[in-house]
Amino acid sequence: MGEEDYYLELCERPVHFEKANPVNCVFFDEANKQVFAVRSGGATGVVVKGPDDRNPISFRMEDKGEVKCIKFSLENKILAVQRTSKTVDFSNFIPDSSQLEYTQECKTKNANILGFCWTSSTEIVFITDQGIEFYQVLPEKRNLKLLKSQNINVNWYMYCPEGSVILLSTTVLGNVLQPFYFRAGTMSKLPKFEIELPAAPKSTKLSLSERDIAMATIYGQLYVLFLRHHSRTSNSAGAEVVLYHLPREGACKKMHILKLNRTGKFALNVVDNLVVVHHQDTETSVIFDIRLRGEFDGSVTLHHPVLPARSIQPYQIPAAGPAPVTSQSPVPCKLYSSSWIVFQPDIIISASQGYLWNLQVKLQPIVNLLPDKGRLMDFLLQRKECKMVILSVCSQMLTESDRATLPVIATVFDKLNQEYKKYLDAEQNYTMETPHKFVIAVLMEYIRSLNQFQITVQHYLHELVIRTLVQHSLFSTLHQFLQYHVLSDSKPLACLLLSLESFYPPAHQLSLDMLKRLSTANDEIVEVLLSKHQVLAALRFIRGIGGHDNISARKFLDAAKQTEDHMLFYTIFRFFEQRNQRLRGNPSFTPGENRAARKLWGSHIQYQEITGGWGGARKLLVWRTLGLVLKEQNFVPARISLSLFTVVRVDSGC
Repeated sequence: MGEEDYYLELCERPVHFEKANPVNCVFFDEANKQVFAVRSGGATGVVVKGPDDRNPISFRMEDKGEVKCIKFSLENKILAVQRTSKTVDFSNFIPDSSQLEYTQECKTKNANILGFCWTSSTEIVFITDQGIEFYQVLPEKRNLKLLKSQNINVNWYMYCPEGSVILLSTTVLGNVLQPFYFRAGTMSKLPKFEIELPAAPKSTKLSLSERDIAMATIYGQLYVLFLRHHSRTSNSAGAEVVLYHLPREGACKKMHILKLNRTGKFALNVVDNLVVVHHQDTETSVIFDIRLRGEFDGSVTLHHPVLPARSIQPYQIPAAGPAPVTSQSPVPCKLYSSSWIVFQPDIIISASQGYLWNLQVKLQPIVNLLPDKGRLMDFLLQRKECKMVILSVCSQMLTESDRATLPVIATVFDKLNQEYKKYLDAEQNYTMETPHKFVIAVLMEYIRSLNQFQITVQHYLHELVIRTLVQHSLFSTLHQFLQYHVLSDSKPLACLLLSLESFYPPAHQLSLDMLKRLSTANDEIVEVLLSKHQVLAALRFIRGIGGHDNISARKFLDAAKQTEDHMLFYTIFRFFEQRNQRLRGNPSFTPGENRAARKLWGSHIQYQEITGGWGGARKLLVWRTLGLVLKEQNFVPARISLSLFTVVRVDSGC
């Protein structure tokens, strides 16, 4: 088979550690996903490696006997080592802290420690055969404080770090499971539940092994997975995986059954919310997706494998030794080896070969293995890295060789838009549920932090603050933010304020003030004023910055004409005529400006042609303008001199 036939693979960069041998013992920490290689009880060295650790942790410790369990606390601050069934030793790995070991003995008399789990950087749980003990570690004082304990007979235990839940096997048969939930210094006892065994046991010995139980988070919910080797129904051959939903509140409930239709040795992984079941006898794996439609029998949903059974893609182990030459070819890895140990959610360890892999799902080969496009789209939309694969499916449906029917294309579009609608609704609900004042406070803290480290604040952050304030009518806060320069001045921000004038009228003046402070936005200020028909204000601004000798008369005459204010037009016209007289010794406009003036004030230009120049036309233009004003405003003749004085005064002021 080619690579396109395998939908499971081992990661390209595994964690490589020293193989297990009589001298070197290997341990795995399920919380930190770290492998410990302990040589000679730690006397000759301990090497700690993890998938995300760029630099391995190496140290030595005194050989005080066989190491039964060794784990770092979260953040690798404290090391815990169990050497006996009664005590656990601790060492601080905190800078400037004493590294002398200190020991904690279990409180329950005659109890044996089965193991321990770190639930935080300073909180640890001892699991004994008589219950659990929850401690807080005090590294400065080099001792532990008992927070809470619970007495219960324990056969074995299991820990799910993603859910902070410890599962204890109790009773003689071991099929009554008692979960405990840990969070922030508290221990909560959840309702216990019973695992249904395949058949009534003939003896009273332990019938449920920890090898047949796994805990994993699937689609955000915690499940207990039970590998039942024989179905409870006589008409169904083969093993099955039963999923029990374990909520934080309420009783545990059986929800799903995964039908394997075969027997033998199995192992479970959870990858990208898919349950992967490995079968050692056939050296193949199958995947299940509990989100896909199954067969509901009234109490549980039955699921069958999504795809045909396939082996994990063959893997080549690099040749050992320093500086391998080209003649040394990689060694094929023995897949589904009996030395493989599987941990949740996606860890596979080969202690004999010295490798830790993450199991991965390949989506592209699934496109050809799942012909039902609707079911394929349901499957792909739940995966993390699905976008490019979905695009390839859509492209493939439209190509001439693999063109799909219109109903199939419609089904795919419906699937895509249904998921898109869920995303939009979730985004809207998040926006509605989050208090707007908290959102603004968070944004302002982030902007403050950027400014503190002299990092440029992107415009979209300021825009988000302003739009949130306007959306909730917090205009006074917006005014203060701008007045006290909490939001940095910028042209995009000023333009945004202009667009908000209809919601908050003072935003117009705030925008102009911001543009004025920038000192590089004079053209923008003029355009804003002209767009608001404030022609005289624009002209005064230009004259104030000394740019009135270089501006275009046409732009201002055009803006004045659009106001349909004849007195304003004459005032602007008179200003530019005086400028021409001062600059060129002649009040006439240049040919280009003259043509523009003709276009803007066509009927008045005729007076210039009749009288032989703009000087002669000015008197006629004044009286014509005054006549229009008097007619429009119903001025009485007695006030003509006052109107003329007003025209002359404004003209002189410009």
